[in-house]
Amino acid sequence: MSVEVERKFVCNADTPQTLEEIGAVCIGQRQFHDQYFDTPDFDLTLQDMWLRRRKGCWELKCPMTAAGKTKETHGEESKEAALCTRYKEITDLTEIQMRVTEVLKDICGHVEVAYQSAEQRTEDGPEKDKKVSPQDEDLWQTKMNLGCFAEYTTVRRSFVLEKEGVQIDLDHADFDYHVGEIEVLLPQGGDVQSALEKIERTARKLGLAGQQRVEGKMHVYLKKNHPEHYANLLRAHVL
Repeated sequence: MSVEVERKFVCNADTPQTLEEIGAVCIGQRQFHDQYFDTPDFDLTLQDMWLRRRKGCWELKCPMTAAGKTKETHGEESKEAALCTRYKEITDLTEIQMRVTEVLKDICGHVEVAYQSAEQRTEDGPEKDKKVSPQDEDLWQTKMNLGCFAEYTTVRRSFVLEKEGVQIDLDHADFDYHVGEIEVLLPQGGDVQSALEKIERTARKLGLAGQQRVEGKMHVYLKKNHPEHYANLLRAHVL
């Protein structure tokens, strides 16, 4: 598990040149397709939990607890910290299933994990070399009544500021939305305050002004394609 600390910003055609001028190095461009899943009543996203499949692999982003947020001495979140998001990023399928089950069990008491790892299957059966098919791996999603509510493709150009340990991604989503992300990835228990300071220094180098949060790809996608879901998330103070 890792912790993703991130600040979004408005980018344009001049941003790559600005990044090069402050010493950022381009590390390549890639394209990926994301599918996001939830129950028909949006039980996961209303808890600010984002389950997605990217390149055939499952990922779950969960919010950090209040204790993981940076506070000023008077108890209020700093302005810089308020512009950033902090999520735990889980990629282990067994742990993802456990987290999803915890959220859904109060709503669907009969929910059970419908997947076994390859190691468990070989221990339980005589065919030690039997492979787990993609269909078997996704069976748990069907059993939990999780359907795809958002799907889009992103072209991402990535830069790094090696001295800061910061990555900057410039994203272009296929629903005609451009957004930049300044990101620091930490191990669980890492120094979130240090990550916030690195992001703030990078933002200043980029000349980012103002104290207004920039909408992420999912915000804009839902606003355009699923306004009722978007409104529910606003009411729940998730977005």
